This record gives sequence, structure tokens and C-alpha cells, in this order.
Amino acid sequence: MTETGTRNTAHGLDTVGLKNFASAKWNLSEPELYEEAIRRGEARVAAGGALVVETGQHTGRSPQDKFVVKDALTTGTVWWDNNKPMSPVHFETLYADFQKHVEGKELYVQDLVGGADDTYKLPTRVVTELAWQSLFIRNLLIRPAREALGHFVPEFTIIDLPSFKADKERHGARTETIIACDFSRRIVLIGGTSYAGEIKKSVFTLLNFLLPAQNVMPMHCSANVGPAGDVAVFFGLSGTGKTTLSADASRTLIGDDEHGWGKDGVFNFEGGCYAKTIRLSREAEPEIFATTERFGTVLENVVLDPSTRVPNFDDDSKTENTRAAYPLHYIPNASATGKAGQPKNIIMLTADAFGVMPPIAKLTPEQAMYHFLSGYTAKVAGTEKGVTEPQATFSTCFGAPFMPRHPSEYGELLKRLIAEHGVDCWLVNTGWTGGAYGTGRRMPIKITRRLLAAVLDGSLKNAKFYTDRHFGFQVPTDVEGVEPHVLHPRKTWADKLGFDAQAAKLVGMFQKNFEKFEAAVDGAVRDAAPQIRAAAE
Repeated sequence: MTETGTRNTAHGLDTVGLKNFASAKWNLSEPELYEEAIRRGEARVAAGGALVVETGQHTGRSPQDKFVVKDALTTGTVWWDNNKPMSPVHFETLYADFQKHVEGKELYVQDLVGGADDTYKLPTRVVTELAWQSLFIRNLLIRPAREALGHFVPEFTIIDLPSFKADKERHGARTETIIACDFSRRIVLIGGTSYAGEIKKSVFTLLNFLLPAQNVMPMHCSANVGPAGDVAVFFGLSGTGKTTLSADASRTLIGDDEHGWGKDGVFNFEGGCYAKTIRLSREAEPEIFATTERFGTVLENVVLDPSTRVPNFDDDSKTENTRAAYPLHYIPNASATGKAGQPKNIIMLTADAFGVMPPIAKLTPEQAMYHFLSGYTAKVAGTEKGVTEPQATFSTCFGAPFMPRHPSEYGELLKRLIAEHGVDCWLVNTGWTGGAYGTGRRMPIKITRRLLAAVLDGSLKNAKFYTDRHFGFQVPTDVEGVEPHVLHPRKTWADKLGFDAQAAKLVGMFQKNFEKFEAAVDGAVRDAAPQIRAAAE
């Protein structure tokens, strides 16, 4: 075995049972990882300098193949309706087979941190068999100072071996793909998939388990802060616009995907961004586009021109879920600390595939908790394996696949923090208008940006509002720069009776979905549920 690179020799890979590997290369820099990835045939270099990789059959997450070890720690704390249990025996067998599988292999190790707030940070070691995955996670998590690596002690270890194939009987797996989380030992094993998003979401999952016990709200959200210190939080699933809408040149980006909210304010869990690039353009999203032309960025499943190596972001032949992974400092107005104060506005993003939701609505605290627990949106094509077009779904807390605890724990934390800090809450539809998916059109981003600008500058609070007859929330009647009829979803439909049918269908889905939460919330939250009402004449 040969080991190179800066590391803490007192806390090597033997502490997690990894031995007899051919080599371990620790904390390599970007140029070194480029050289390794190209030498091993894992990647190509795009015209602008980004490293371009393909993830094979898995071009999105595999949530059905994710398991949590059910033991003394997790039996009474994990929400088992949402998380698949794995027996300690199956995990032990899987772990032993992972340890055997690394023998004779080249390994890459990065020592990193999850959490910009030192009070809650999670020192994390990531072991991969692919060099490009080591660069990916180096971009996505927070990098300690190089002088700190010599005494780095991990509190969490992720081992990612795409060439490992799980066995259904031996490991208790569903398929050859496996993501197995042992919260007691703080170890995650990933096998049978090259999709690197599984690594970053494993860190999020563990923090989602640990932080509520410390009165910190973990959030699947982006966040930014204005010149006056006003913090905005954007909840939403992948593809709903968290990254795009938080990348605002007039505001400082805190982070694009995962944050905590504690006594001192909001802090980023990550040190990078993982942006969707399908149909990315320099004109619409200049800050994100610029990162795709920088050395160090990893482009996943992006098609290159065979001669010029220029990326074609309009080509979805490999997947709709093409991605760019880059360090946060590649965004010119990114926060250097990853921290800011208490939020002033919370925006819940939904990609409404039914075309029923207005482009924006103001929520009462009770409505905010109702919609947070509901987490209505559409799964966007490619984000998960097998999803080829938007599908209406309810993902509680806008991140059910990453929520180990019962949603009521997160909901109560959010409710308390909103009340303590007097936060205004808004629901924004980045989905469809003028009809359902297939008939209507996607909400123009210029409309969404104009409405958000009015939220953030405070002017929208002073607008005139009408009450949505189905959902009961307040919708502005007119906003400067926005066509008035767009604010009235029924008016955008040519088929008014079709709208009424879709609205009734969606209301019924909300009511059915919320049945499982009714016993865990008070009457005011239950009363925030939408109702089926007759159409206005």
C-alpha cells in the first residue's frame, strides 16, 4: 500500500477497516485530480476548462435503494414510514464486503467539513474509487485550511465504490445499487452507482438527523442576503429554481441547496453549488453559466461537441438532469463565510404541474406550516431514475428523501423560528400556467424574478390582495411589470371548466396527503387546508 498527500497519519483508513488497497491519494488538488481522472479514462476536458464526466445508467439519485440501519439509536427517532430499515446484521455483512472490495484498488480521500457554523460543523471523510468524484465532493463541501489536514479527525465517513454490486439476499438490498446509512457509527456506504449526488445528500441526511436535537432547523433550501442584511430562504426540491433564483447579482449568495437555521441565523452546510444545466444560457443565468467555463468545475452528463468540446446545454440525450458542480467562490457575489443573520423572508417554491397555483401568494404562519409539511411540487425529469417528465408529488419539508425524522419535528422547529423572528412567508409557483403540463407553458422566469424582487424590496407587502378561493392564501391583484391576468390562474386558461376540474383534483390530493399529519398539528394548521369551492361566476 502506498499513501500520498497531506493527512493525519494517526487517523488513517485503517480506522474504518480499509486495508490492502493499492494506493490512497489524500486531499489532492484540482490539477492533480484532473490528471488522475484523465489518466484513468474517467473524464474529458471541455473547451472552457471544466472536467466532463458521465455517470452511466444512474443519472439521478436512487431513493428506493437508500437504507438506514435500525438499531437502538434509530428505532424510536427515525421516521420509518419514509426511511427503509436495514438490519445491523445486513449492514455488517455489507461493510465487510466493502472492506474486501477495496483491496488492490486505487483510492482517493478528501477530508472536508459539512456546516459553516463551527458550533455545528461535521468533519467528514469521503473515500472514493473514482478521481472525479473526489473532485466533485471537494467542490461541494467546505475545505479546511491545508495546515489543518495534518490533525483532521473525521466524525463521519462516506465510502463510495461504484464498482461494488450489492446482493439482495446477502445485504438486504433491493437491487445491485445500495446507499446504506449507519447513524450510530456515522458511516455511509454507497455502491452500484456513479451518480455523485448520492455523496452530498448523505451529508445532508446525517445533519438532518443530528441537528434538530440541538434546536437547529436543517433545510433543503438556497439562501441569499441583501446589502441591508435581509436574509431570504428558498425552499424547494431539485429543479424548482432554488439555485437559479438565489443567484442574484444584487445579493450575496449564502448557498444553493442545504442550510441550517439556529440561534445565530442561517448557515450553509456546503462549500459549493450543484446546479442543473439543462437549457442553461449565458443570457438568462450569467453567473452560473460562467462557472461552466472554469477549470475545476465538474460537468455531469453534459454533451460536448466532438470537435470543439464546447458543451451543448440544450442536449438532453443523456438526461434532463445535467449538472455543474463548482465551489461557491466561483460565484462572484458568494459569501466568504457561508453565514448570515435571521431570515426576513421565506419563499417556498413549487413547480405546479397542474397549472392551478398562482405565481406568488402570501402565507399566514399556519398556511406556511401546512405547505411546508405538504411539500407539494413536481418531480422534474431526470432528478430521480425513471422520472422522464414532471409528476405531481408531495415531498414533505420539500426534501422527504433526506429527512430521517418525523416531519412534525421539522415543522415545529420551523413554526417556532418563524414566530420568534417575525418572518414573512410566500409560496411561489415556478411550474405551469395557462394549462397543466403538456398544455400550458412553464412560468416565465422573468415574471418570477420580478415578483421576488417585489418581495425582497418590501413593496409586495403593500400590494392589494385577493383571497384564492381554493387555497385561502392571499394573492396580489397587480404587480408592476407583471401582466395582471397571470396573477389569476383561472384567467390564463382557455378552458375554464378544465381549470375547475384540475383545481378540484389538486385540492383533493392535498387533503388526502395531509391526513397522515392531522394528528400531529393543531386546529389552526388543519384549517389552513385547501377546500373545493364552486367557481365564481
